[in-house]
Amino acid sequence: MADPATVRTDARRHHDPQERGFASDNYAGAHPEILAALALANGGHQVAYGGDDYTEHLQRVMHSHFGPTAEAFPVFNGTGANVVALQALTDRWGAVICAESAHINVDEGGAPERMGGLKLLTVPTPDGKLTPELIDRQAYGWDDEHRAMPQVVSITQNTELGTVYTPDEIRAICEHAHERGMKVHLDGARIANAAASLDVPMRAFTNVVGVDVLSFGGTKNGALFGEAVVVLNPDSVRAMKHLRKLSMQLASKMRFVSVQLEALLSRDLWLRNARHSNAMAQRLAEGVRAVDGVEILYPVQANAVFARLPHEVSERLQKRFRFYFWDEAAGDVRWMCAFDTREEDVDAFVLALKEEMAR
Repeated sequence: MADPATVRTDARRHHDPQERGFASDNYAGAHPEILAALALANGGHQVAYGGDDYTEHLQRVMHSHFGPTAEAFPVFNGTGANVVALQALTDRWGAVICAESAHINVDEGGAPERMGGLKLLTVPTPDGKLTPELIDRQAYGWDDEHRAMPQVVSITQNTELGTVYTPDEIRAICEHAHERGMKVHLDGARIANAAASLDVPMRAFTNVVGVDVLSFGGTKNGALFGEAVVVLNPDSVRAMKHLRKLSMQLASKMRFVSVQLEALLSRDLWLRNARHSNAMAQRLAEGVRAVDGVEILYPVQANAVFARLPHEVSERLQKRFRFYFWDEAAGDVRWMCAFDTREEDVDAFVLALKEEMAR
């Protein structure tokens, strides 16, 4: 056993703090204002499990963005937010209609179905966006005991393909779903990027147009950790606090989740971060368009660029910058920008892309 006197206790850096990649906005660290807020909340004792001053104040902040009936339930992560929200909106026999590309279908390890006990009814989409017509491909069979009952439509804003719904598009979805007795959930992991892209308040495409429950994302926009389920229509859910606990998403020291969301939302940090990451994606797209042999696949409307290029070029480029294949067989890749992506990072990446394409 090591002698305690010889054990080093100083923190050591294990990475180059100047390194930037384009793999995910989750790769970024926490914004300095978030870290300052965490330090502010750290002193003394506060009531556990959400009875703290920061969680109480977060409710008032959420009201300023989403109206007086909004109620926030902070959770640990985005999958937890989605699973808790969808459980609250469905019965044991219920199903959720979503895009085939939806995060709840592709990237959550089956958690909505395995942990939430619900069925996902997926619909192929050309751009990640549902429409009333696409929803109707799965919106049927409510009285058929042999089929899971469609009870919720889940959309993502912005979508997993980087596209953004307009407020009118979401209003049409909400009206269509509600007319058929279904509720609407919005996965807002990157909701700030969508609002920045549209240049409208977040309420313009959530509570104002009929969304019932929102998964509000913080981690991809500068938070260290933490998201929230925001109930916009109190009549749409039951027993939220019990579901959050049952789903292992109730933080004992909740003040450290709430203070991060408060720091993002009480002023304009959420918008500043989103505008910057969106602008970096636009800069990246402009640079890529000038490279022969590279095709941008979808409109660049938020902080993601999807492109198609030769597979061997991507493999070489990945040795210089981190990013992921989206569809490796087709040669499709995804490049993400974050709140801390710099212009020089984008320019260096575009230069590297040109060099690898020329080899």
